[in-house]
Formats: sequence, structure tokens, C-alpha cells
Amino acid sequence: MQTFTVRRAAVRSPYGLVAAQNRHAAEAGAAVLSRGGNAMDAAIVTALVLSIVEPWLSGIGGGGFLLHADGKSGKIEALDFNVRAAAGLDPADYPLADAQAGNWFAWPSVVGDRNVAGYGAICVPGAIAGFAAALEKHGTISWHDALQPAIEHAERGLEIDWFAALCIAIEVAGLSRDPAISALLLDNGQAPKAGADTRRYKPMPAKAKLLKRLAQAGARDFYDGETARIVAADLEAGGSPIRASDLAAYRVAWLAPLMGKYRDYDVAAISGLSGGPSFFDAAARVERAGLSQATPSAEAGLIYARAIREAYEHRLTTMGHAATPQAGCTSHVSVVDRDGNFVSLTNTLLSRFGARVALPNAGIIMNNGMMWFDPRPGQPNSIAPGAKPLANMCPLLLGRNGRVELSIGAAGGRTIFPTLLQMVSYLADYGMSLEEAFHRPRIDASTPRIKVDLRAESDVATRIAGAFPVEVVEDTLYPVNFSIPSAVMRATEGGFVGMAHPTSAWAAVAAASA
Repeated sequence: MQTFTVRRAAVRSPYGLVAAQNRHAAEAGAAVLSRGGNAMDAAIVTALVLSIVEPWLSGIGGGGFLLHADGKSGKIEALDFNVRAAAGLDPADYPLADAQAGNWFAWPSVVGDRNVAGYGAICVPGAIAGFAAALEKHGTISWHDALQPAIEHAERGLEIDWFAALCIAIEVAGLSRDPAISALLLDNGQAPKAGADTRRYKPMPAKAKLLKRLAQAGARDFYDGETARIVAADLEAGGSPIRASDLAAYRVAWLAPLMGKYRDYDVAAISGLSGGPSFFDAAARVERAGLSQATPSAEAGLIYARAIREAYEHRLTTMGHAATPQAGCTSHVSVVDRDGNFVSLTNTLLSRFGARVALPNAGIIMNNGMMWFDPRPGQPNSIAPGAKPLANMCPLLLGRNGRVELSIGAAGGRTIFPTLLQMVSYLADYGMSLEEAFHRPRIDASTPRIKVDLRAESDVATRIAGAFPVEVVEDTLYPVNFSIPSAVMRATEGGFVGMAHPTSAWAAVAAASA
């Protein structure tokens, strides 16, 4: 049991903010803002650096979604750059491990966990295409310049401090099965130890070389150039069904955002195969339940639990979901610049270290996107050639009177939209500040047992236990029982305010300077 209290102060700036799950990445993005770049420039630089400094969560071997809001017109656009299954994939290669049909929370596993780890779990990555498309449409810096901070970090390497050492040690058994990722992150097959007196780094020379090639040749080289040939050869040699033609055929999609309301907030989310529809489903249920500022904490906890549980049942029976209940490992970036342009960007490898595979020549850690498909045939989200899976990611933008006020999102697989629902409610229903909302205890109803934060009022767990099985847990660094949010917001007194998750070791908000 933790015997200490963790608090993180809000960060304020009139010049723009970057909130991310790693301080090095947030600082790289804020430096772009300080040099005159805009929110999209900073978001893409931050996301690229995250792939180096926190490779267990996201990277160019994955995919994601983003929302962009223009500070002058208020126009919001959405970009889908999520992963996609190979066109030549055969669903028969993912046989069920048993005949149990499972239920909407626990679906059957696949023989050998082929959809979870190894080359068979990899989908076509969309991150490079997405980052480049976003920068081209809404950025001001070049693709070449956007890559430079990530290249510098890759050449220096991943800093092996206590937190990185912990994150690697947690997955050492899985990482040791792949020679390339083992060589990249482990010490002779063992988890690395943090430097006692000096900083230790794990350089990423192959990835640095690839990023330099992309900086010169352009982003499309990843999909139909020399980089594509290297990536495709690595994938085919490892047994993946992905071929060069899959990379060449990959395209991002600019979409109209999914719009809705919560109280007096206009809310923008990603439509279709994301957490957005489920967020709106649960939010509508909370509103119908009559939650207000006068609602006691215990009753509010039960309202949240029912809304999330019912929304998840609808989601997992009509939209489909992953084959296993693993928590996802994702990165979210929230950015605002001095002109009031907002970006909400979520990028993921899905599980911690994705497929636990690094491409030996490309140096990229790859996603395990097949985990997001339902392994049972004949379901709404069944494994299928060329298909996109249903994703948990749920970047949001909130505003009032035609002006965006808040960018928020989170990491944590199934726990993402339940966290965002409660945080938006804390702001809209209870009038909390962003700092207060980030420190307020939450529940999670994305698993069979409702998890209740130990810090919540004592009657919260008791009230929920009258309707659902309950487990009281701590908001610990590991295991991650609740998702990891980050947000930036217009401050009522002017300027902007940002928050990162208080109990996430290296999460940070970095402020731009004049």
C-alpha cells in the first residue's frame, strides 16, 4: 500500500502548452512552439520523440487518431491513421484455442496468442503517413525539421533510468523471445539496470538511420520507397502476412469529426472505429440519470459505473473488440499554441511494446493490431483481410460558443473513455478546475469487476457493490488501474493551463516561452 500522496501542479502559459506522457517529448514540442511553430508542429514533433523516449507505449510502428481545431475559424477536423490488416491475411491462421464462446468481456484466445505477440500480430502501421499528412495540412515546419529531435534522441538512445528499467523488466519474458528487440533493449537477455552514478542510454542506430532516410526522401518512402522495401523484407522474413503492396496501398483519411454535446460543452471525437461513439453513449446515459453538482459521490460513482458498463456491453456486442482483456499501452498528446489552435493526438502500439517485435534492419518496434479484432468468425469486428480494427483511442476537443476550450485524451486501452467521461463530468457537472479534476479519484468499469480508487470516499465502493462486483485498488504506477490522461485548456483568467497524470512518473506539461 502506498503511504504517500502524489500531487502535480497545473502548468500555465500564455504562449502555448504541450502535455504528454514523457517530459523529454513534451519539452521538444514546447521548444517548437517557442520558435514560432504552431500546435500541429508541436504535436507531431512530440509524437515522434515519444517513439524513442517511451517505446513501450507508442511509435512509428503503430497508428492512431487526431483532432485539430483552428483557433480563428473554430473548424475541427479529424484524421484517421490507424493500423490495418494485411490484404493477404487468412483468418484461418488465427484458430481459437478452445470452443468457448466467451462473453462480451472475455472472448476466447487464439492458439499460440498469434494475435497478441509475434509477427502474426502485426498490422500495417499508419503513424508515419498520419504524422506527415497532419503536418502538410496544418503545420508550418518541414517534415525534415520535424524529424530532427527524434533523430537526435535515437542517436543518443533511450535513457535507462529507474522508470525505463521497470517498464522493460515487466515485459522481459516476452521481449527475450525476439532477438532484435532483445538486442535493442535487454542486457544479454536480462532487464537493464538503471545507472547508479551516471546516465545510461540504449542507442537506436537502425531507427536513427531510418529516420534520417525518411527526412531526406519524404514520408512516402516508408510506404513505397527504399524504406518500404526494408520494412517489408523484415516483416516477410519474420513470418508476417504484410507485403510491400500493403504498405504502398496504405492511406490516411481526413474525416468530419463526430460531434455531440455534454451539458453546455460541444464535444468533438473520432467517428467510427474508435472510443468516440462509446464515450457519447455513456455520456448520454449519465445525463439521463440526472447527475448534477448536488449528486453525492457514492451515487455519482454508481451512475458512472452503470453508464460505462452499459455502454461497454453495447460496444462489445455490436461493434466488437479485442480478443483479450489486456490493458492497452498508448500515448496521448494535447497541445495548444498562442493563437488558440488545439490538437488532440493519440498514438499506440496497442499492448506494452506492441507485438514485442523489433524489425531487425528497420529498427522499429511494431504494433500488435490484430489484438483489436474479434477472433471469432462472423462477428462485427472479426479478423478480415485489409480491415481496420475497432480501437480504444478517444481523443477529444471540447468547446463552447464556437470556440474550442479543451484538448483531452488518455492512454490505457479499455480504461480510456471511462476516464474521459468522468473527467469531463468533473469539469461540466461539478465545476472543478483542471487540476482538481486530475486529482479526483475515479472508478473503472471496463472489466468484470468495477475498480474503485482507494482514495475515493468510503461509501463509493459500498454503493457500487450493491449492483456490481467491486475491487478497491490504488492508482499505482504499475499495475496501471486507471488510464493516464493529459489535457490543455483555456484558463478563465486568460492564457492556458495544462495537466498531466499525477501518478505517471515522467508525464509532464511543458510551457512555450515568448
